[in-house]
Amino acid sequence: MTAAIEVEGLTKRFGELVALDRVDFAVPERSVFGLLGPNGAGKTTAIRILATVLRADEGRASILGRDVSTHPDAVRRVIGLAGQYAAVDANLTGRENLRLIGLLTQMDDAAISPRGSELLSRFDLTDAADRPARTYSGGMRRRLDIAAALMPRPPVLFLDEPTTGLDLQSRGELWGMIRELVADGTTVLLTTQYLEEADRLSDRIAVIDHGQMIVNDSPSALKAQLGSTVAELGFDDEMIAERAREALATRFPELDREATTLRLTTNDGARVLIDVLRTLDASSLAPASLAVHEPSLDDVFLKLTGRHAEPADAEPAAAAAPPPAGGRRRRRGAA
Repeated sequence: MTAAIEVEGLTKRFGELVALDRVDFAVPERSVFGLLGPNGAGKTTAIRILATVLRADEGRASILGRDVSTHPDAVRRVIGLAGQYAAVDANLTGRENLRLIGLLTQMDDAAISPRGSELLSRFDLTDAADRPARTYSGGMRRRLDIAAALMPRPPVLFLDEPTTGLDLQSRGELWGMIRELVADGTTVLLTTQYLEEADRLSDRIAVIDHGQMIVNDSPSALKAQLGSTVAELGFDDEMIAERAREALATRFPELDREATTLRLTTNDGARVLIDVLRTLDASSLAPASLAVHEPSLDDVFLKLTGRHAEPADAEPAAAAAPPPAGGRRRRRGAA
């Protein structure tokens, strides 16, 4: 498939901190690409470079064949961006917010009103269209923010933590809207800390840690690498958990401990689990709890990075970066 986004050797430093270290990936057209990583891993920095808000120190990136460094204006014409927090004007109505974005992105005047009405309907905001955005719920503001990013019909959409702070129902509604966008031809680059979200939406997932790309594959392939079964054994305190790990370490070197929990991933779940429990029983170290399940993306993330995903990314210095050369900073994908 043709790549809508191509990234090669992307590197960005903030003083002595390397936020991105020679990152490579490509995103096929009409697909969702999930970019995951712990807090501060470099995800938002990558989005800001692709959106022409930041300049890379090394490497290259292009959107639909347009180089983000040498042709930033051309890139802005084909992208939409919805950041971690809904960037809507609380004093304007929903309809006025969309009209404002249409004007800023230099849409044809005759097209702004019909496009705004279309998006208000699509995002279930028609009844609230003429109310000030300050009266909207968090989910409504998020939907309005994404609608604003879509006003100029960008073929490429960046969604940076799009469902942060939303309830489960609002999150599910947004997932459905993202699937519809891709079915209509939009390419989506998604950063998220909700691994279920990445698992359900992404055709391919890349994990960044300490600025480096450590894996890039489909969700099913990533989970298959771990094995067929994950067993988690809980203990009453960390001292007992460590004694249990030591008792099992010789026979099960792949065992991981996190606080009071031991975690073992295997392709031979039943037999291995019986051996584990017999070994612990012989040492009078019976677990307080036991859970067995198939590998999840959270298990993959923990195995790759040594920690669970956490909400709310925070990456240094990027927010204060100057506008890109060649023009003032624009809120959306404007020319």
